[in-house]
Amino acid sequence: MRTSIATVSMGGLLRAKFEAIAAAGFEGVEIFETDVLAHDGTPEEVATMACDLGLEIVALQPLRDFEGMPEPQRTRTFERAKRKFELANRLGTTRLLICSNVSPLALGGLERLADDLWELGDLAASAGIDVGYEALAWGRHVWDYRDSWEIVRRADHPRIGLILDSFHILARRLPVDPIRMIPRERITFVQVSDAPLMDMNILQLSRHYRCFPGQGEMDLPGFMEALTDTGYDGWLSEEVFSDRFRMGSPKQIAFDGYRSLVHLTGRTKTAALPSVPSPEAVTFVEFSVNDADAGTLGALFTAIGFAHRGRHRSKSVEWYVQGDINLVINSEKTGFAHSHQITHGPSVAAIGLWVADASRQMDRAEALRATSFRQPVGAGELKIPAIRGVGGSLIYFLDHATELGRVWEVEFEPLVGPAILPTGLTRIDHIAQTIPFEELQSWRLFYAAILGLERTPQVDVADPAGLVESQVLYSPDRSVQIVLNSSQARQSQSSQFLNAYFGAGVQHIAFATDDILATVSAMRDAGVALLDIPDNYHDDLEARFDLDPDLAARMRVLGILYDEDKNGRYFQVYTQVIADRFFFEIVQRDGYTGFGAPNAPIRLAAQTQLSPPPGMPKI
Repeated sequence: MRTSIATVSMGGLLRAKFEAIAAAGFEGVEIFETDVLAHDGTPEEVATMACDLGLEIVALQPLRDFEGMPEPQRTRTFERAKRKFELANRLGTTRLLICSNVSPLALGGLERLADDLWELGDLAASAGIDVGYEALAWGRHVWDYRDSWEIVRRADHPRIGLILDSFHILARRLPVDPIRMIPRERITFVQVSDAPLMDMNILQLSRHYRCFPGQGEMDLPGFMEALTDTGYDGWLSEEVFSDRFRMGSPKQIAFDGYRSLVHLTGRTKTAALPSVPSPEAVTFVEFSVNDADAGTLGALFTAIGFAHRGRHRSKSVEWYVQGDINLVINSEKTGFAHSHQITHGPSVAAIGLWVADASRQMDRAEALRATSFRQPVGAGELKIPAIRGVGGSLIYFLDHATELGRVWEVEFEPLVGPAILPTGLTRIDHIAQTIPFEELQSWRLFYAAILGLERTPQVDVADPAGLVESQVLYSPDRSVQIVLNSSQARQSQSSQFLNAYFGAGVQHIAFATDDILATVSAMRDAGVALLDIPDNYHDDLEARFDLDPDLAARMRVLGILYDEDKNGRYFQVYTQVIADRFFFEIVQRDGYTGFGAPNAPIRLAAQTQLSPPPGMPKI
């Protein structure tokens, strides 16, 4: 199938839209008529502009409220159609898209509507135009694609075909199996979009919450399987009405759209998309810091129970280990990490992931238009594949089947230092990243398409200064878990992080332990500054849960938060915020698969108490 996107899917002027669509890799564009009417040039100039960018104008849309109108409105609708055909000819496209009538004047009846389309087909034939007819989910008489197909079938005109739109089908929760019975030559055009599954008016859902395939919750794979069974091999176009999209960068929206179609279809223009299993684990987290912060951070790692295991053979890079956790402190004066530190201050500059095949994973990422990263490799260093991630940070891919599996042995000189008693940390449980609100859907798609991560339902977390949207993306075995947080509230902790950090990035890292009481006791004894939790919280905790009194008392003293569900128990504790940028979390899971969402407001309030936003007094 060939890929297209509708100009209504993004904001900006028409030229900027065309340039973004072409740069993203689309072959075609369907033009929303308003974009032509608002353009300060002729339709012929629009056609030339598209052609110069290598784009085919695949359709003009929409012709509204056409079929089933009484006189005198019916005569007027045919006059409008003639004008639309003329405009389509001037734009150089051979398709006009019609959506089912929503006018209160519209009359029903399959034969009446089919007769109107047959007559329209004769006008279309004289103009050299193919007409596609689509059932709007809120159409007055036609809102089911099975009805629109029956009308097209009865019209029986070679210039009249069917439009299938995934949103209008799936928003109505209509079955997709009947699509398989539609002859492919009668399908004129296919539009796809996604949306969250929300209990709300479908028109409002369409106008404000549509998104690209893979960003919502609709069964797009099922829709595509049914479509593929018809043998259809024409245009597949994204049509998305979204306030968030129209406020965003046309370039980013177009890139997201292209990525979503490649992910949905499993193909680029020229080849199949490499299929890659989900990542196996987080192999390391790299911090970029200056010399002073390197010493401070290293001392903190030691207090938390990490052993200083090695020093890079040629760079100012230190390696710390506990359990299966590898932390790297990079204080180089040149290169990527240094640039990241200059921009963001002490921060997480990179995350390394164990994957089954690093080369193949990189091929998949590049096919999905991820930005690859390369820098000079020194003597004795490995060339590790990497792409840009959140906030310009890096994601490295390593595997055990190649020399990449020996990265610590190859690149680091082992150190033998004073014995450090581990505190019981075993692995990285999850990594939380804070991103601007307008980028949330982009990064959801990034992780789903490139890494194959699944996602939990979004939750809203109460911050003292507003709401924070939070969603978890995870590998099927939960070995890699990424929490995405964003907020529209300017004084929330998430927004304050973005201001302090000068962009998106990792806000906290959660380490797992099998005995949180022993771990936290050891950390407190080592002088680690942990977040204090109010007694009121623990009073309520004891009232809500049937906790052992001794356990409850120790949790109160140690500042441990708690939650449980039908699957098990969850314990968590936080360090205080480091350098106004990031912090660490310690968790113990006993069958529990959530992330302690009920405790998030308590944690946010405690952090706000220590460092309130400008203009907000301490609580």
